[in-house]
Amino acid sequence: MRILLIEDDRRLAKRIQRVLVEERHLVEVVYDGKSALLQASGEFDCLIVDILLPGMNGLALCRWLREHAITTPILLLTALGEVQDKVRGLDSGADDYLSKPFAFDELLARLRALERRKTSTLQVTTHLRLGSLSLNLLTRAVQVDGVQMDLTVREFALLEYLLRHPRQALTRTQILGAVWPSDTEVNTSIVDTYIHYLRTKLERSHGAPCLRTIRSIGYMLTLPAGEEEELPSTERGASTP
Repeated sequence: MRILLIEDDRRLAKRIQRVLVEERHLVEVVYDGKSALLQASGEFDCLIVDILLPGMNGLALCRWLREHAITTPILLLTALGEVQDKVRGLDSGADDYLSKPFAFDELLARLRALERRKTSTLQVTTHLRLGSLSLNLLTRAVQVDGVQMDLTVREFALLEYLLRHPRQALTRTQILGAVWPSDTEVNTSIVDTYIHYLRTKLERSHGAPCLRTIRSIGYMLTLPAGEEEELPSTERGASTP
């Protein structure tokens, strides 16, 4: 495997790199989140990402990669052992996590599992759909009945998150954590603002799903009342083995 290791502890990074090279992996190392942005879009089979990175933390990095349709498997390294910290990591786009300190045998086993998961998946999701609404993860295009809808980068990320959790009541805190980088100094009121922006654009498109306000909870993306309750679907395209 060709692996990008993003770890600011240079001593630990060298140890991990040495173990991986001994297992015949090709390993490149960067030491901060912003440098990783320049590297991560390359042809890597896996990214190993520490959460507590300078410049841009690992959670924000994961979200940025997924927002830009980079689907490379991500193994998150975390010294934060609480369940909620691990949940935030997975919700940010990571495929697996490993708590520090860890045994190198477990690291290698998790990498093998990610490799099996990748090679056994011959298809990748390229579209998210709900009713007449279609979101293309590759071209970043959003359409309702074939008519283009123009969204900002943040509106697109918000809609993508809602489409990945259709008919689910999502709290403002959940939405904030999934759509905005954790190092951004904003609060949940920004969620209400962008929900308003997105709802306005959806309401202009006849037949589009609607954004419901769930009292005392948050928001839900669902089909308009009276429409057939079909399950959300994905369009898949064959990936290269």
